[in-house]
Amino acid sequence: MITRSISAFIVMMLMAGTIQALEVKITPDRERVQVIHEDGLVKIQRIQDQNHTIEGGFAKTSRKCPPFCIEPMEVAPGVRTVGELELMDFMEQKLPGEEGLVIDARVTSWHERGTIPGSVNIPFTTFELKPDDPKLIEALRTLGGKPRSDVSGITRSLEGMGFMGGDEKTDFWDFTRAKELVLWCNGPWCGQSPRAINALLKLGYPANKLNYYRGGMQMWQIFGLTTVVPKK
Repeated sequence: MITRSISAFIVMMLMAGTIQALEVKITPDRERVQVIHEDGLVKIQRIQDQNHTIEGGFAKTSRKCPPFCIEPMEVAPGVRTVGELELMDFMEQKLPGEEGLVIDARVTSWHERGTIPGSVNIPFTTFELKPDDPKLIEALRTLGGKPRSDVSGITRSLEGMGFMGGDEKTDFWDFTRAKELVLWCNGPWCGQSPRAINALLKLGYPANKLNYYRGGMQMWQIFGLTTVVPKK
């Protein structure tokens, strides 16, 4: 899987120099980003029609609160909040070598309407399941967590004092090799990715391996960036 991802990334870089220049760029020196999505390459760029406007639910300015309340900029101490450019950097730097994951934390019905390229769907409800639930265990394994069992009291005492990588271990999980994550949902009014992040923190996932894309799908679409509909 890693070899295939790296090969795809090399092809992606070679292709980047052969595509026609755009008028509406991402930044003055960045026209597009290409990411691996569902075993293929997706080109992320802005819509070129400068008269384009958002339609549908993401054009709304007001939603009933609760539950659709404005989320804080900081989800939790130690968790970094990122914008679109930082998310694209993460895609280019962390996804090819499978060092990181971009997680669409929305429920599946939202994900199926369209998602940000490079994202995988793990609904926030999965991280709120009971610790022994098979779906939660499978999800944490996907993120690079390693289950622990029969950990001695002495070992946990040493870990509690900061030895043996104790800051990234719990009684039940070893997150020392866990992936760095970016989690997102529908926008600054959406509580699904904040709930996922807080649930992961309660499970012991290291805060320094968690990033929050607060803008979510609403800001992604406001900037006219590419979205994809997942395969059925």
